[in-house]
Amino acid sequence: MPEKTLYEYAVVRLVPRVEREEFINVGIALYCRKYRFAKMVYAVDEQKVRALCPKIELELIENHLSSFQRICNGDKGAGKLAALDITERFRWLTAKRSTVIQCSASHPGLCEDPEATLQNLFERLVL
Repeated sequence: MPEKTLYEYAVVRLVPRVEREEFINVGIALYCRKYRFAKMVYAVDEQKVRALCPKIELELIENHLSSFQRICNGDKGAGKLAALDITERFRWLTAKRSTVIQCSASHPGLCEDPEATLQNLFERLVL
């Protein structure tokens, strides 16, 4: 039986109008040092987004989320941030900021399979 190991995750949020502090959960970023795993998955529910901000540029949001995902996943073509050590990437991406794409605080847990845990969190907290 595989050994459980520590992981951290953050919920990725879309904050269409930062001044209103309303957000929609759109993704999960998960980091597991032992398995050298860092990955982000996301999905944008256009109907929910338009309910908060009818005139939002969804293409721009999609570009931001795609960049976030590529950096988190360590995509070699995603620039200098994606080349950082896995821990540095996760910490940089989940740092507190006041932008349209924000993350919750990081939450710890124990898992045997980080990929399965990521999918489970995504289904529970985003979809």
